[in-house]
Amino acid sequence: MANLIDITVPDIGDFDDGVEVIDITVSVGDSVAVEDSIVTLESDKASMDIPCTSAGIVKEILVAIGDKVLEGAPLIKLESSDAAATPEVKPGSAPSAAPAPKAAGDLHAEVLVMGAGPGGYTAAFRAADLGKKVILIERYSSLGGVCLNVGCIPSKALLHQAQVIHEAAEMSAHGVTFEPPKLDIDAIRTNKEGIIKRLTGGLAGLAKQRNVTVVNGYAEFASSHSVVVEHEGKSQTISFDNAIIAAGSQPVKIPGFPYEDERLMDSTGALALADVPEKMLVVGGGIIGLEMATVYHALGSKITVIELMDQLVAGCDKDLVKPLHKRLTKQLENIYLKAKVSGIESTDAGLKVSFEGAGVPESEVFDRVLLSVGRKPNGGLIAAEKAGVNVDERGFITVDKQMRTNVPHIFAIGDVVGNPMLAHKAVHEAKVAAEVIDGEKVAFDPLTIPSVAYTDPEISWMGLTETTAKADGIKYEKSVFPWAASGRALSIGRDEGLTKILWDPETKRILGAGIVGTNAGELIAEAVLALEMGADVDDMCLTIHPHPTLSETLCFAAEMQAGSITDLYIKKK
Repeated sequence: MANLIDITVPDIGDFDDGVEVIDITVSVGDSVAVEDSIVTLESDKASMDIPCTSAGIVKEILVAIGDKVLEGAPLIKLESSDAAATPEVKPGSAPSAAPAPKAAGDLHAEVLVMGAGPGGYTAAFRAADLGKKVILIERYSSLGGVCLNVGCIPSKALLHQAQVIHEAAEMSAHGVTFEPPKLDIDAIRTNKEGIIKRLTGGLAGLAKQRNVTVVNGYAEFASSHSVVVEHEGKSQTISFDNAIIAAGSQPVKIPGFPYEDERLMDSTGALALADVPEKMLVVGGGIIGLEMATVYHALGSKITVIELMDQLVAGCDKDLVKPLHKRLTKQLENIYLKAKVSGIESTDAGLKVSFEGAGVPESEVFDRVLLSVGRKPNGGLIAAEKAGVNVDERGFITVDKQMRTNVPHIFAIGDVVGNPMLAHKAVHEAKVAAEVIDGEKVAFDPLTIPSVAYTDPEISWMGLTETTAKADGIKYEKSVFPWAASGRALSIGRDEGLTKILWDPETKRILGAGIVGTNAGELIAEAVLALEMGADVDDMCLTIHPHPTLSETLCFAAEMQAGSITDLYIKKK
């Protein structure tokens, strides 16, 4: 028989002055189940999602937002349909954990992390370092996710080999001639896989040292406090106090293409390096596509790149892309812009590709095709709705600056929370999520996130771009230093680069920077730090850089605006 009961504040720790009610998640007349959130409390340490301890109908709300409550204080009056109230609820050890009874499961975690890429393993390790009992779930046999296994790391290993091949060939212009390289694809592949194994093995060791429990399998939410993990035909349930979703992303597929044909590859297939095709088409002139074009060209493939937009590396400033485009034009067979692939047909001779756009052939046959047109988040693949986590139609999960989803004890990081889909962004988000769970008052609030294309030459940029500034009507000034005037660039035979700085016309504070040239990815960090520290261009002018280096091109670019540069002559107005 139904009875009226008060749902009260459970044991939430020692708070003499009470804990503030910051949200009420139910209304009078709502039907609630056990573990459904009814209010959210916030102390000076963390927020706590308070669950209902009995199923029933909300008859009266006994608190208001802004009230301060202590343990035992009534929150709502419930017409309960339970014969008896559930056992006393105790909070999780993490201050922000929902103080709900542990869901039945084979294992229980204070912090459960879904996905072991750079964001996932960082979150798991940081939480463990903060004293939490952590379970890390990864669908593949080794840690590291896409980045370490089939992305950032193997591609950079192959790109380094490509760079050596190119540099050896170009040294003849400097009086040093090498014999044409003899390529052992099996050995190249073994070297790449050895690097991956070393890094992923290191992660396994770090997990063991931290007592992080690693569970292999495919995880989906079963409720707001549990997941089910499937692996090799078996399943287990894992309950948790807090969860961090680090499910990553996957390559976008264009409908209608013959994906059953192994000659049609995504980036994972390209990095497997099954063979070196004589002719290869790269669909998509973004960073990943151009990096793979660089690798396969160095290994001997004849490469064609097709891009839908009017420039390579769409979104990057055109002046930064221009030196790369010029160099690639000399290396590759064709670069088609403002064009697309309308169809791909499997034939015995190869993949017959049909094109649309100005200046493209009607069709052409390639030995392999790399499809590299972007990535999509995996938010729709984890049954997030069973946990009450909102996922949009594209698969993204919305979070606040503390990386919380709409369910306060569930967090999300990395590719699944939005662009840019970059490992270094995920790593910093991961630390924030773990630290918030531990009760620290931190937030993810960077002024900029740098981007790097590991092409040849490399391109890097951070902060405001000219493309964005012009589109949004943002006032800026810029100065550009050409590497043709850099002693270091000339000495290594790579003078095609440039370094530019954008700054505020009134305050001179640095707004953005871009670099194209050798090691641009290593050089951009100084500009990132300058922006984060609120530096102006005069600060960069007055910072003594070692000479001769490529790093001093940032100083030279800053001196351009100050009119103090002596490595170039600027005619006075």
